[in-house]
Amino acid sequence: MAAVIAGLVSGAASAGLIALVNTALHRVDLTRTLFVAAFAGLVVTRVASQAVARLLLNQFSQQTLADLCRELSRRVLATPLRQLEMVGIPRILAILTDDVAWLGWAAQNVPVVAMHAAMLLGCAVYLAWLSWPLLMAIAVVAAIGVVGHRLLTARAFRYLQRARDTRDVLFGHFRALTEGMKELKLHAGRRDAFLTERIEATTDELRRHGLAGVRHHLVADTWNHLMFYGLLGGLLVADPGGAAERTATVTGYVLATLYMMGPIWGIIDTWPIFSRGRIALDKIRQLGVSLATPNEPSPAPTRTEQPVGWRRIELDGATFMYPRDVDGRAFVLGPLDMTLSRGELVFVVGGNGSGKSTFVKLLTGLYPPDAGAIRLDGLAITDKNRDWYCAHFSAVFSDFYLFDALLGLHGVDIEARAQAHLVELELDAKLQIKNGALSTTALSQGQRKRLALLAAFLEDRPIYVFDEWAADQDAHYRDIFYTRVLADLRARGKTVVVISHDDRYYHLGDRIVKLEYGQLVDDR
Repeated sequence: MAAVIAGLVSGAASAGLIALVNTALHRVDLTRTLFVAAFAGLVVTRVASQAVARLLLNQFSQQTLADLCRELSRRVLATPLRQLEMVGIPRILAILTDDVAWLGWAAQNVPVVAMHAAMLLGCAVYLAWLSWPLLMAIAVVAAIGVVGHRLLTARAFRYLQRARDTRDVLFGHFRALTEGMKELKLHAGRRDAFLTERIEATTDELRRHGLAGVRHHLVADTWNHLMFYGLLGGLLVADPGGAAERTATVTGYVLATLYMMGPIWGIIDTWPIFSRGRIALDKIRQLGVSLATPNEPSPAPTRTEQPVGWRRIELDGATFMYPRDVDGRAFVLGPLDMTLSRGELVFVVGGNGSGKSTFVKLLTGLYPPDAGAIRLDGLAITDKNRDWYCAHFSAVFSDFYLFDALLGLHGVDIEARAQAHLVELELDAKLQIKNGALSTTALSQGQRKRLALLAAFLEDRPIYVFDEWAADQDAHYRDIFYTRVLADLRARGKTVVVISHDDRYYHLGDRIVKLEYGQLVDDR
């Protein structure tokens, strides 16, 4: 509200300056002292109110952008993993980067447009004071111009929408470029085909749609120029009354119109930006609908207390099914009936495609069961207590992500404990930890997996899950993992679930659970 008031004051001061200049040009009885005082007062008022309005509006737009980034992040974090996977990582990345940037640019132009609008409003008030009939005629011409501009920009908007949809595809290609870098470098034919058939084809399509949108905006701008200069010419031949009245009125209108040219072009120049911002906002809203249950806001992630005193986890007919493929077939995990007890060391085995990784996501609560139930000490796990249930687990997945800091881990001795674990993981010579930040994560894959163990150790949760953790370790540390690390966790009362193909270590476990094609075929 304060910004609006300041903008209106700025617009009124602008109109006052035009009126004062028009009065001085026609040598109306006005003393030099009064003119200088009025001119200086109006200039100071306009400049000061404009500065205040711009500052307040910029604060508003920046706060809005920051809130949007936080809300999107909250929605992503509050959305079930499977739902995120169905939305698609490229689409989410495009929105969090490209769309947020465009929306931010549009938000940054809001103060400018608001200031221009305030100036135009002030000038309109002055023009109405000069001649209501002439102002009505100008309003009709302006309405025709706006309708024509709207029709011309509608086609530009469609092309910009197509360009934005193409960006989703391009982000998918960029992801393939970064994640498939080794494969592309090893195969020249694949590399050339990827560049020409994916990157170049998509960027050319993006360029065509973008240029088409710009061309239609230029046509709309040309229409606006013609309408403006036609209006200016019409003012010069207007005859609102007697000669003296005509001169004063037309001069005032011409001065105001020329002064208004800057704000008008400023608003027109921001139209493509706001069009892109509108498209970005639509994409963000679509993502919000995809990420949140209709009519139910996404809750912010909540902290959970450290779980204590649990005894068993029961999978009672727990079933998870992926969407059907083009042949109408769907991979189904389950129904699973099994119990996981406190202090157990369990090996989960099975061939590729047997459902081991899906089992881990179901067990840890990342995937809710489509049928059946998961119970912790008899309590059914639902969406309401899923965060609490997930807090029982520390996991290193096969496609783990390594953060460069000890995020969410606190304690006066946290760095001392971390340093001790680095020695245990044989990484103390590779990196240091200072103020909770890791000096580097640029390590071999096996060393990165060991570093992922660091966060799991520091979390000190009741249940540990390792998905093919030892696959990238050398023989020396693979043996340490199975004979020392797992034994130490079990000695501390932890439950450990290990997905592994290292059958020579299976005898160290309490049980072996075998999966085949999503079915539990052995539990001994």
